Amino acid sequence: MDPFATLGVARRYDVDLRALEKTHRELSRALHPDKHVGAAAGKREALSRAVEVNAAWRILRDPVKRAEALFSIYGVPVGETNEPKSKPAFLMEMLEQREALDEAKQAKDLARVHQLAESIEAHAQAVQEALAEAFSSAGADREKLGPHVSKLGELRYFRRFLEEVSAIEDDLTTEET
Repeated sequence: MDPFATLGVARRYDVDLRALEKTHRELSRALHPDKHVGAAAGKREALSRAVEVNAAWRILRDPVKRAEALFSIYGVPVGETNEPKSKPAFLMEMLEQREALDEAKQAKDLARVHQLAESIEAHAQAVQEALAEAFSSAGADREKLGPHVSKLGELRYFRRFLEEVSAIEDDLTTEET
């Protein structure tokens, strides 16, 4: 499935999420089974199409899944087993960030946790901007896109870090109450 075609939007990484959400809502409303009275086949078709629209929305609103979809559409293999290993300097930086996060958690220092999260969010934003530029400049050229697939690994690391931050924030705020 091409989630871009399903939602009728251009194949690009830097999508307008608000416009995309509006398109999703409109398509969901139009495809709602209750709008298709009568033939069961029409309801089934609408339901099937609604499932596709919802799946496309889940893919395109997620920066990692959106990049994976674009790489796949353009024939660049993705997935953690197909992508190049992260650079040692990046891995060391992430290790240091995780250690700092663990220290902040142990100290119950919510301000430090927020500070670390902001830093990682800034890094993630920079990688997303780099991906947007790569997709924009390379177009469908598989050879030009290939070197940029390593950015997916970085985004995954950032996502896991921020998920951990969210869990720590929940734990620390629960303890305060």
